Amino acid sequence: MDEEQGVVRRSLIERWFPERHLFLRTNGDIRGHVLTSGKQMMMAGVAVVAAAWTLVASGGFIFDMIVHSQSDSEVVKARAASERLNADLQARLDTAVVRMTATTGGLDEMAQMVERRHAALTNVMTMFHGVEGAEQALAPVAPNEHARPVQRIVAVRMDQERLIERAGDFAQTRAERLRLAFRLAGLNPAAYAAAGSALGGPLVEAKDPQALAAILDVDEPFAVRIRHAADNLSEMRGLSDAAEHLPFDRPTQARTTSGFGVRFDPFNGRPAVHQGQDFAAPLNTPIYATAPGIVSFAGVRSGYGNTIEIDHGRGFKTRFAHLNAMAVQPGQRIALGQRIGAMGTTGRSTGVHLHYEVWMDGRPQNPARFMRAGDTLVQ
Repeated sequence: MDEEQGVVRRSLIERWFPERHLFLRTNGDIRGHVLTSGKQMMMAGVAVVAAAWTLVASGGFIFDMIVHSQSDSEVVKARAASERLNADLQARLDTAVVRMTATTGGLDEMAQMVERRHAALTNVMTMFHGVEGAEQALAPVAPNEHARPVQRIVAVRMDQERLIERAGDFAQTRAERLRLAFRLAGLNPAAYAAAGSALGGPLVEAKDPQALAAILDVDEPFAVRIRHAADNLSEMRGLSDAAEHLPFDRPTQARTTSGFGVRFDPFNGRPAVHQGQDFAAPLNTPIYATAPGIVSFAGVRSGYGNTIEIDHGRGFKTRFAHLNAMAVQPGQRIALGQRIGAMGTTGRSTGVHLHYEVWMDGRPQNPARFMRAGDTLVQ
């Protein structure tokens, strides 16, 4: 039975991969080459692996384009909704100006409302402290000193309306950009956003707009916009804080020579999985940390040569290999962008380059996705 199966197997191989003879003629000299069934099977296997990897890489590229397009559409829709709301606010405020300027009692009531709203706005605006671009985007408009008191009060109230809307739109736009960066890195933004509000006090305790209006002593429509801005700010700060500790930066500005995935091993020419990204530059080119963390290893690893590994928390780790020099020690705390070593060719290396890896929960990730996410945040 085994002999019959062997005969059938050999006949199938000979049918699909029969022995072929290749003759090459050069200047009257004819040389013959024999392509055995084994060589043909090996060549077919390499072609299948290459085709499969091409399909996988193309699928990943198309997925990134779809995610990017969807996220940009969400940002455009959010901005359009904010503009429509601002137009509605302007119309209602213009009507309020006519009513409030008719009586002195209405003027006093508006002045008290402005003061209460100012206290609520202060509670929100202080949480934008330190956020890049927030101070310029959320700067209040100075009232006209030469205008009548009623005109100045109305102008301040209108500016408060615009300010709270700008705060919500500013935080929402930043949150959308951060969510896009996390998706480009292959991460779920919801897993990194803050579980609760980034604001303290009544904005945490009162989820109902009517209750929040009573606590802040403001009108309910304004409390709704306060709540909206606080929610957007909470998500923005949660994602921003998480992004600051993830390896979104670049270890070097050198050119990429080899990416993540299946490639032909430069030593034996066979297909092999490449678990990182390679950068080529002159000897001793500086290498920088891509996120803050603690050095978990600095020494020689088999095949990697001089290697530095940094633990960034949340299950993330980066590895820098083939270094010529190391400027850090195990246990040392590292800041984002800090110089940790110099490019070299130690270990299993064919030339001066950096081999860079990103690991999440013990599994290698594509470093290019994380760097693409970092480029999105910079933009």
